[in-house]
Amino acid sequence: MPEKLQAGEQPVIVLVRPQLGENIGKAARAMLNFGLTEMRLVAPRDGWPNPSAGPAASGADIILEQAKVYETTAEAVADCAHVYATTVRKRGVTKPVVTPEGAAAEMVRAEGRSAVLFGREASGLETSDVALARTIITAPINPEFGSLNLAQAVMLVVYELSKHADLTMPTVEELLPPAPQDELEGLIGHFEKLLEPRRYFWPESRAEATRRTLRGVLTRPGWNHLEVRTLRGVLSALERPEGERHRSDDEQ
Repeated sequence: MPEKLQAGEQPVIVLVRPQLGENIGKAARAMLNFGLTEMRLVAPRDGWPNPSAGPAASGADIILEQAKVYETTAEAVADCAHVYATTVRKRGVTKPVVTPEGAAAEMVRAEGRSAVLFGREASGLETSDVALARTIITAPINPEFGSLNLAQAVMLVVYELSKHADLTMPTVEELLPPAPQDELEGLIGHFEKLLEPRRYFWPESRAEATRRTLRGVLTRPGWNHLEVRTLRGVLSALERPEGERHRSDDEQ
């Protein structure tokens, strides 16, 4: 079992000099998808708040409303004991390098707050920003095409962090139980009734084997009550003379 993030110890996502409001909104959307809520902005190019961020956030407005703005990266991470810089380029600074998965595991175990730095869209983090970090996060990526947009980079990290949070899978439609055997027998009998006059079970020497095969086909899926009812309705429709009015459900 992976270790869990404790309440009040969520890592901080820091966007350093982001250029487009749309990308800030998309990053907020990725954060809320995976349970992170604290965003910090360092000198956003177009100021803050940015009217383009809201529509791109697609409902993650709470993150944008609570986002804090700082003049420098150092100020943005001043209260964080563990700072990670996301970058794919070597900058002449010797620091530990981990994957997003490895970074998430470290943050869960670490005492004190963690922050993850993401650079601006055009050129990433500056050397001075990377120098503030103790560890570099780099994702395995196609060496011939290493271009991630800002929101994608944020999502890679927050997804790995979500594995250590108490998130649940999206609600799925509850599956109905298999139909009772008598309903299934009714369906099989209905098929046989329609197929018999069309010599489907001919020759007689193969009739029993053909019936067994048909039964196997119809019993394997585990039809539920509604599916059996639907199939019976289809057969009833095929059974009616052309032009006859649709019968009520009680007649099916």
